[in-house]
Amino acid sequence: MKKLITALIPVLILAACSHGDCRGEKKKTSQAEATGAAVASSNTTDRVKVFKPDGSLQCGQGQKIAIAEMQKDLGTIQVYSSKNQNDGMMRIQVCGSPTGNCNVYEIDRKDLAAAQKAGFKEWLAE
Repeated sequence: MKKLITALIPVLILAACSHGDCRGEKKKTSQAEATGAAVASSNTTDRVKVFKPDGSLQCGQGQKIAIAEMQKDLGTIQVYSSKNQNDGMMRIQVCGSPTGNCNVYEIDRKDLAAAQKAGFKEWLAE
């Protein structure tokens, strides 16, 4: 019985992908999923992120501006998402220096010029 099972295992392994390229099938599936994700995210491609520093300074100095408070500077521009995020830049470690923390807002690309007039810059980090 052991000999039969031992002989069948390689046969079953080889037969598992005898109908075609199993790896190719996986690639097709992942490509289809990626295409579906691209279609789903196509609505967000006409959006852009803008930011302003939040006013926080190292060693707890400075006055941090809340996300909701700063959003008022955007006026009637529709905001899809907002978060406080560090810009990732290296900074000198001195009390009173900026922390690099920023309030980031996702808006329609068509509103970018209006946001820039309000003092925001395009967020290129991430």
